[in-house]
Amino acid sequence: MPLSLYQATVPSFIRHLVALSVIIDKAEAYVAEKKFPPEALLGARLFPDMYDFIGQVQTATDQAKGGAARVANVEAPKFPDTEKTFPEVKARVAKTIAFLETIKPEQFEGRENVEVTFPVGSGTRSLKAQDYLIGFVIPHFYFHCTTAYGLLRHNGLNIGKRDFFGPAR
Repeated sequence: MPLSLYQATVPSFIRHLVALSVIIDKAEAYVAEKKFPPEALLGARLFPDMYDFIGQVQTATDQAKGGAARVANVEAPKFPDTEKTFPEVKARVAKTIAFLETIKPEQFEGRENVEVTFPVGSGTRSLKAQDYLIGFVIPHFYFHCTTAYGLLRHNGLNIGKRDFFGPAR
């Protein structure tokens, strides 16, 4: 049986978001142990024109929930980008996981060639669902998860590859 679009996306999104949630816990413990302000990690960025840690998490969650919702043809939950603390960022990840768990494989069946329209910058773009997930959502999701991980690692959090991948599901 060939790999479905659902199998290639939703379970992996959930796995990596669970791992991100665990990393967020470690980051919160780390700033408490080192006695420095949480904003030092929450506001960390690789370069001034890139998102900070919070923005990386927000964008990763938006890619996962938006991508799955568009292909499944359901409404994605809307989260205002107002997170400022570790608990708020972790809650956003948890809400995204909870939403993804409502998406069923049947909702993706036969939708590989359905045209999906999605926001890009100040406009929109349309692609076939398969091209959208493989060429847009998956790379963006992993880019932002990886950057969030890299920001914390660069700032001294003792995490490694196993932390990034999290437990197998």
